[in-house]
Amino acid sequence: MSDESVASSSKSARRMPLMSQLSSPARQRGLSLISLIFVGVIVVFLLAIGMKVVPALAEYLAVERAVQKAAQEGQTVRDIRAAFDRYCTIDDIKSITGKDLDVTKDADRIVVSYAYSYSVPVLDNVRIVIDFSGSNRDHPGRAVQP
Repeated sequence: MSDESVASSSKSARRMPLMSQLSSPARQRGLSLISLIFVGVIVVFLLAIGMKVVPALAEYLAVERAVQKAAQEGQTVRDIRAAFDRYCTIDDIKSITGKDLDVTKDADRIVVSYAYSYSVPVLDNVRIVIDFSGSNRDHPGRAVQP
């Protein structure tokens, strides 16, 4: 054998292990099609639930603002509840009404508390129930803009 044939056979011998390393399953990385579909279904399901929960959180923030404004606006229980009902009409709040507010007086300050549940349908007979509660005592330093 000549030196050229030995050199070419040694080059091909070096190529073979390299090729086998690239094609071996232990060296391949990434997701298979089935696992990619599975991950996609989970992501879509979580996004669908998130999109259904966002209106509940938006309504909670609207209730919180309405309670703050009503507590500053009214002096009697009837005034506070009427003001809250007006804000509920404006902000399209359906989960709680002025009758559900607990209005008390703490020293010289009026404290308005509330608690309600919001039910989010997920599937036919599966629901997520979120319990919201708060009061204007929770945020005493927050300035309410008119």
